[in-house]
Amino acid sequence: MARTAAALVIGNEVLSGKIQDTNSHDLARLLRSVGVELRRIVTVPDEPAAIVAALDALRASVDLVFTSGGIGPTHDDVTIDSVALALGRCTARHPTLEAALRAHYAERCSADHLRMATVVEGTVLHHGEDGAAPWPVMQVENVFVLPGIPQLFRAQLDLIRHVVRDPDRSFVLACVLCRGDEPSLKAPLDEAVRAFADVSIGSYPRWFDRDEDGYSVKITFDGADRTRVNAAAEAFARAVEDRVVRVELA
Repeated sequence: MARTAAALVIGNEVLSGKIQDTNSHDLARLLRSVGVELRRIVTVPDEPAAIVAALDALRASVDLVFTSGGIGPTHDDVTIDSVALALGRCTARHPTLEAALRAHYAERCSADHLRMATVVEGTVLHHGEDGAAPWPVMQVENVFVLPGIPQLFRAQLDLIRHVVRDPDRSFVLACVLCRGDEPSLKAPLDEAVRAFADVSIGSYPRWFDRDEDGYSVKITFDGADRTRVNAAAEAFARAVEDRVVRVELA
C-alpha cells in the first residue's frame, strides 16, 4: 500500500485571496514523483486552534503531513507553537539555527531574528543529501514544517525528496488524447474503469485551448504498475480508435 500524505496550508493571505497557493501543487508533484499518495489538502487561517484541529485530524488519517506557511518572525507566524501544542511538546531555540541566523545577520541579529530559530522539541533538521543547504527542513514526528514563500518552499522540497521517497512504489502515467466530447466517450471509459480497477482513470475536457492537434478530451491512466497502466490505455484507445488523436504510454 502506498505511503499517504496531506498538505496543511496555513495563512489568512491564502484564504483572503491576497496570495495564490502554489505550494500544494508543487508538493503534489513532488510526492507523486517519489511514490507517495497525496490524499488531502487543507487550508486554515493563522489561528492556533484551527491549526491544531487540522493537524490532529490529518495526522490520524495519513502517514505524513506537510505544513506550509507561518514560520517567520511576525505576529501571524504561529505554526511552530501550534505544532508543539498539537504534539504535546515544548518549543526551544535550536543551536544550529541560531548559529546560522547569527552568522547571516551578524551585528543586525536581534531577538526578533532569533525567533526563526525556535523549533518544536525533538525536531530533526534535514539539510539535503549533501548536507549543504543553508536552511533545513524541520521534521517532528510525522510532520514536516516548510515555509510559505513559494520559492523557498520549492527549494526545501528538494531537501526531503530522498527522505519521503517510498522505495517500494512509484507512479506512472499514460494518456489518450481524443476528439469529440465526454458523453460520447462515457461507455468505453466506464468499461475501462471496470476492467482496470487497479488503475486510476480520469477524464479532462478542454474547451477553449485546443492545440493544433485538435484534441478535446484527455483521458489519463495512472498507477503503480506500468504494464497495467499501459494495458488500460491501449484497451481504451482500441475502443475509441476513430476518435484518438494520440496515445502517450508510460
